[in-house]
Amino acid sequence: MVVLAFLIPLGLVVQQLARERAIGEAERQTAVVVAVLTVTTDPDAVGRAIASAGGPGPDRVTVHFLNGGQVGPDRARADDIQLAAGQEGPIVAGVAGGLSYLEPVVVDEGRTAVVEVFIPDADLQRGVHTAWYALSGVAVVLVFISLFVGDRLAAKVVGSARALAGASARLGEGDLQVRVEPSGPRELVEAGLAFNVMADRVVALLSNERELVADLSHRLRTPLTVLRLDAETLDDGRAAERIRHAIGALESEVDKLIRAARRPASRVAEATGQQRCDASEVVRERMVFWSALAGDQQRPCVAVGVARPAPVPVPRAELAAALDALLGNVFRYTAQGTPFEVAVSRRDGYVAVRVEDGGTGIPDPDRALRRGASDRGSTGLGLDIVRRVAQSARGAVNIRPGRLGGASVVMLLADAEAPVRQGSRFGLVGRISREPGDRRWKRRAREN
Repeated sequence: MVVLAFLIPLGLVVQQLARERAIGEAERQTAVVVAVLTVTTDPDAVGRAIASAGGPGPDRVTVHFLNGGQVGPDRARADDIQLAAGQEGPIVAGVAGGLSYLEPVVVDEGRTAVVEVFIPDADLQRGVHTAWYALSGVAVVLVFISLFVGDRLAAKVVGSARALAGASARLGEGDLQVRVEPSGPRELVEAGLAFNVMADRVVALLSNERELVADLSHRLRTPLTVLRLDAETLDDGRAAERIRHAIGALESEVDKLIRAARRPASRVAEATGQQRCDASEVVRERMVFWSALAGDQQRPCVAVGVARPAPVPVPRAELAAALDALLGNVFRYTAQGTPFEVAVSRRDGYVAVRVEDGGTGIPDPDRALRRGASDRGSTGLGLDIVRRVAQSARGAVNIRPGRLGGASVVMLLADAEAPVRQGSRFGLVGRISREPGDRRWKRRAREN
C-alpha cells in the first residue's frame, strides 16, 4: 500500500512533465516563426524560415491567416483557430493523433496570424513508459526488501513464542526441569521470565507436597506398631493372624507410599505409564483377603472368570486399590449376610472388572462418581479412585442396578495385548464413549 501510494503519484508527475516538455518544445519552435512574421509576411519567406528553424519537424508548423491563406498542413479545427485568434495568449487544442499549440501573432494593424505547432502523442508520452518501468522495478525491489526484513523480524518473534509454547507443553507433560531463554519483544521476554518463575514454584510446591505426604505417611507407623503389639496379645489365633496379615499389608502400602512420595514426579509418571498387570491375578489375590472377611460376616461371595489371564495397562497396586475401594464399599454400606460377586471378562479389546452386590444399590450414580460427593458420611473418594484408574487405562466406569438386586459397578480397562476393534460403530469402543445412561452401553455392562 505504501509503494502504491508513492508509485501512482510519481507516475502521474512523470506523465505531466513529459507533456510540459513537449509543449515547451512547441513554444520554442513557435518563437522562431513569430520572429520571422514580425519582419515579413511573405509566404515563401515564412516557409523558408520554418524549414531552416529545425526542431521536431517543419511539417508540424502551420501559419494561418497569412495574406488570406496559410502555410503548412491544416490540422486544427476552424473553431479552435478562430478562438486562438481572439486570444492574447496561446492555447492548446486536441487534434487527431496529438495536440495543437496555437499562438496568435499580430502582423500589422487589423490582421492577426495564428501559428500552429502539432505535438504528436509520441512526444507527449516520450520517456513515460521507461519511467513507469523503472518505478515499478524499484517498487518490486522495495516490496521484497520489506518482506525479507519483516520475515526476519517476525521469525524472531515467532521463534520466541514457539520456544515458550514448547516449554509449556513439556512442563505439562511432566518435565519439571524445562526452562526457557527469554528473547524477542519485551512482552515475550516478560512471559518467559514469568514462565521460569512459575516452573520453579511448581517444582518447589510439588517437592513440599511430596515431603508432606511422606511425613504424614510416616506418622502411620506408630499406630500400626501399636496394632501389631495388640494383635500379639489376642487369644483367637485365626483373628490375630488375620489382623497381623492386614497390618503387614498396610505397612507395605505405607512404605510404598513413602517411596513414591519421595520419588521425582517425572520418574513416577514414566514408571506408571510402563507398568501393567493381570487383572484376573489381582482379583484372585484380593479375594483371598476379602473372602475371609466375607466368611466371618456370612456373606456368600464368588469370583467369576479369573482363571484366564486379562492383562491391562495399569500398575498392580493401583488396580488392587481400586478393587479394594469397590469391595470396601460393599462391606461398609451393605448389611452382613449380603452376597457379592466379582467377575472378570475380556472381549473387543477391553477387560471388564465387575463388582456386584445384593444390597440396596446406588440411587444417584452420577453423584457417586463425583470426587468428594457422598450421602453416607464418607470422604467420597472411593469411586473417584476407581474412575481415575479406569481413565488411566483408556476405559470408563458404569454404575447400574445388578442382577443380585443391588449395585453393579463395571470398570472397563483397555486390553494390554488385544487392540481395540474400530470396525463397527456398534462396538464396545463406541458404547463406552456414550453416556453411562445409554441403553446399549447398559446392555454390554449387563452381559459382562
